[in-house]
Amino acid sequence: MEQLTNNEEQVMAIIWKMEKALIREVLKRFPDPKPPYTTLASVIKQLEKKGFLDHITYGNTHQYFPLISKKAYRNKSFNQMVKNYFDGSAQNVLSFMVKEKKLSDQELKELEKMVENFKNEKKS
Repeated sequence: MEQLTNNEEQVMAIIWKMEKALIREVLKRFPDPKPPYTTLASVIKQLEKKGFLDHITYGNTHQYFPLISKKAYRNKSFNQMVKNYFDGSAQNVLSFMVKEKKLSDQELKELEKMVENFKNEKKS
């Protein structure tokens, strides 16, 4: 699975939410400033070539739908980021987030509970 550009990710985020959409429907959901219709159509065609989207044809109109789920893409992207920037270590990710104050005290407590629950499940 290829990594998407920022523009492609933005389009996919909209289509994942909508589940299926015409180009003009995607354009309506874009924040301002909206890209030109032709630019958006080019991005969508590129997403089709990459295997992220397919379409159903209704006359001259195409309705696009995702072939790859948001969850599958998120997992692949996150794992790649962990591998590239954190030496493949979840501990390094959490350490970074704590040091950068990206986690509140409440979130840290919830993570501790999750780890404890996971340990208990493994023992069972």
